Amino acid sequence: MELTVAFALNSDNQFEKKHFGDADKYNIYQLTDGSCTLVSEEKNIFKNMDEEHVHGSKKKGQSIIQFLKEKGVSTLVSQQFGTNVKMIIQHFVPVIVYKESTEEVCNILLKHLNWLYEESQVQSDVYKLFTIKNGILKTTVK
Repeated sequence: MELTVAFALNSDNQFEKKHFGDADKYNIYQLTDGSCTLVSEEKNIFKNMDEEHVHGSKKKGQSIIQFLKEKGVSTLVSQQFGTNVKMIIQHFVPVIVYKESTEEVCNILLKHLNWLYEESQVQSDVYKLFTIKNGILKTTVK
């Protein structure tokens, strides 16, 4: 069982309460049974794309989606998602976390790897949103 996951991070490698598309960078990790390995660190070159015209730009969202799909990502992890989450769920499993440390988040994701992997394998038009705080909650995005 293996997942390729993109973490939305600031320049200090921490999660912060920002929308996924507003992250400074995306660290891409490979999650397997028992390990969370950094594969690459990608600067978010789309961060300010089209933002002067409209926040939550579809053009920006589509660009990020295409970029991460080319990297083989199946799951996105952030402290927040904006309105583009409705586009995201058509391509990726979104996960909201409440920790700031990548190490803590890796450990949490590994505990729930079965759930996330099963969702990534679902044959559906949209994926469910996972929220991980004290436990794990799987919900439909409306």
